[in-house]
Amino acid sequence: MKNRYPAHIGRIVCETRGRNAGVFSVIVGQIDNNLVLIADGDKRKFDRPKKKNINHLHLYNYVSPEVKNSILQTGRVTDGKLRYALHTFRSFYLAREEGTH
Repeated sequence: MKNRYPAHIGRIVCETRGRNAGVFSVIVGQIDNNLVLIADGDKRKFDRPKKKNINHLHLYNYVSPEVKNSILQTGRVTDGKLRYALHTFRSFYLAREEGTH
């Protein structure tokens, strides 16, 4: 099964395989076409991102502008911004998506 959306820095993802299945994270780097680096700012900090196969992630059509701009401008992002991005995603995007079903 192919992911519908291409991987981008700042894109919110949900792990579908492995021990952390169901955990939301943010893409903070891309190694190649198949591997990305993800972090959530809580258990998985930006300084130690997790390398993950993109086929083992569910990509949402939501990119955090704060995270994307910070990484593109400075090359890094604070863990607080990652947590804020995930909180915003859960509050607005998922709530809106659940309301439409």
